[in-house]
Amino acid sequence: MINTLIVDDSALARDILRDFLEDDENFSIIGEAADGEEAVEKILSLNPDLVTLDIEMPKKNGLEVIEEVMKKTSVPIVVISSHDTAKNAYEATLRGALEFYSKDTFSSSLSPGKRKEIYETLKRISGIKALHGTAVCEPAVREPVVFEEPETKEAGVGPALIKRPEKREIQAVVIGSSTGGPKALSTFFSILPGDFPVPIVIVQHNSSGFDKSFAQWLDTFTALNVKVAEEGEKPKSGTVYVAQTDRHLELRLTDGQMILRYNDDEPENNQKPAVDVLFRTAAESLMASVISVVLTGMGSDGAAGTKMIRETGGITLAQDEESSLIYGMPKAATETGCVDIVLPLDLIPEELANLTRCSNI
Repeated sequence: MINTLIVDDSALARDILRDFLEDDENFSIIGEAADGEEAVEKILSLNPDLVTLDIEMPKKNGLEVIEEVMKKTSVPIVVISSHDTAKNAYEATLRGALEFYSKDTFSSSLSPGKRKEIYETLKRISGIKALHGTAVCEPAVREPVVFEEPETKEAGVGPALIKRPEKREIQAVVIGSSTGGPKALSTFFSILPGDFPVPIVIVQHNSSGFDKSFAQWLDTFTALNVKVAEEGEKPKSGTVYVAQTDRHLELRLTDGQMILRYNDDEPENNQKPAVDVLFRTAAESLMASVISVVLTGMGSDGAAGTKMIRETGGITLAQDEESSLIYGMPKAATETGCVDIVLPLDLIPEELANLTRCSNI
């Protein structure tokens, strides 16, 4: 059983979360807290496997609770926030929270597929014990894992028969991430050069309506301009485009120019927007002149898209297991045999800078 503590100053919110969690036999609610001070006391005394935490509370807010708790113990914390406190929810991931959801997520309209995905994510998170909590990614000295072509290989076994990709002019970089993505992306952009020469397009699995807050928050970590992608927008260098929530983002080519489009098709891999949609359309449009990156996340979204990008001549990267909060999406991508380079998170920006060095600014 996953012993869970629910923290929220709203009795109604606590009841909704209790009902949601108790619908799955793996969760046991061992306590509730209605303010920040009570939260700290019960976290330290009950030693839960999982904590759901509100941000705006009396006595201590959620960020203060995380800071105080993480000094004394390591516990998986999931923030349950309203849209009004979305920026603080992202900030909580830097202080040690492992995931966050909008309070609106836990409504009667939640689809069975999304419900199952949340349960699975919470189960995985409950076993992490915040190992990646407040740790700062130290500069790595490891070399990238590059899959070289062996003399022989049995079909379907081992890594793809791929040599280190040759440099070529790159038009865009596409990135997919999910659980652990906000913290990973904040690290990524704090390292990436501010004069990066090509546009970057991101699908991060976000709660509905959190896209603008996410873009504004991520913008504080980079000299590049971070914004929510708009329908019909033409990507340009110096800008990072974040997918809107609840619509699939496509990267197309029209009259020789890149253009961002949205569609309202059904979810793929239980996700909307889906990384696979972005990667697939980028592969169809840009062929060998696109680079894809799969970062931390639950599930397999991005794996099929990675395969297509590789098959159309593009360059594919994935985050390594050690630096991933959840090694689901990068693992699935790597297991396709179509990932060119596997790297720890803090080496990916430098590798991208090298691979795009011959591109026009």
